Amino acid sequence: MSTTGPFAYKINVGHVSANPLTVKMEADMTEREALARDWGVSAVLDFAATFEVVRWKRDGVRLTGTVKCRVEQPCVVTLEPVVQNIEEPVSATFVPDGSKLARMTDLSGGEIVIDAEGPDMPEPFAGDVIDAGAVAAEFAAMAIDRYPRKPGVRFGEHIESRDDDGETAPSPFAALKDWKGGEN
Repeated sequence: MSTTGPFAYKINVGHVSANPLTVKMEADMTEREALARDWGVSAVLDFAATFEVVRWKRDGVRLTGTVKCRVEQPCVVTLEPVVQNIEEPVSATFVPDGSKLARMTDLSGGEIVIDAEGPDMPEPFAGDVIDAGAVAAEFAAMAIDRYPRKPGVRFGEHIESRDDDGETAPSPFAALKDWKGGEN
């Protein structure tokens, strides 16, 4: 997991116990501008997350909660600004580097069955710190609509399918219609 992203909130694993610890974080204007550049959107208007942090198994840590943000980006049809409200559930588990809980069992040529809807494998971390801010930013980034449209806006007819007179242009493959493979 990267700890050099535009939004960081470090949690010392040594302070995490079996009793849930509530962590609330909010990005300031500089961090929101950095997130907008990182995500390729016009602006990040709001960004906040609330997590419960709890010890998982013997030496792991689990984060569960919600990340909320509002991003602004241009409509793919009109280029007018579109605001998207994101509220994304977060569940992530971390274990120290080298932990047996992070290793996949070697099936020696057998099939590996992965449940796409099942829990993710624990993610390893180095040292004694995990970056909850990077986790929040990652989940928010995955929820961004990469092709936003203003409500009610539809794509029109393709410009490339018309010639200058407004008539339907011939297909570039029309010349191949009567072509029969030549003899070599």
